[in-house]
Amino acid sequence: MKLVAIVGTNSGRSTNRKLLKFMAKHFADKADIEVLEIKDLPAFDEPEDKIAPAEVAIFSQKITEADGVIISTPEYDHTIPAPLSSALEWIAYTSRALINKPTMIVGASLGLLGTSRAQAHLRQILDAPELKARVMPGTEFLLGHSEQVLDDDFNLNDADKVAELEEHFAEFQDFVTLTNQLVKQADTDRKKAFAWEVEE
Repeated sequence: MKLVAIVGTNSGRSTNRKLLKFMAKHFADKADIEVLEIKDLPAFDEPEDKIAPAEVAIFSQKITEADGVIISTPEYDHTIPAPLSSALEWIAYTSRALINKPTMIVGASLGLLGTSRAQAHLRQILDAPELKARVMPGTEFLLGHSEQVLDDDFNLNDADKVAELEEHFAEFQDFVTLTNQLVKQADTDRKKAFAWEVEE
């Protein structure tokens, strides 16, 4: 199984990056997980020609070619960081690569709550007509006090949270397989053709 894992921040010291790198290492025998950075993407500026900058096009192509997507988001002011919002806007206005893509949301924070509000908001955003990701329902992986349990060698030093993540990831593997069997290409094409503008 080929997955991409999006670091939902441009912070150089993010524990969300450490969480995804732990997942890539820990689940290496179950899936090939490539960690994608948004820090190299330009800030969103709606392109009149609907053509993405080269960095965005490469980013989108990796999503398109993957069987599924994992997004790890921190929480800033009760929502997702602006750079993650910008990356999603690029996808919405150009490739629409997330449409019908099986998606798992996780999050790590230095505080206690583990990005619960940001994850809920991200689910709403991913349901927008131009994104329409197939977000795995019924699960939340919330890693609080992340600086204490994630080290610089990308280890998660909390046995209970590792076990919880293993359970969620096993469910996500099944979700990816089932979703990709059920989704019809015609449905994806129809959703990708969605437009607010009505031509006269």
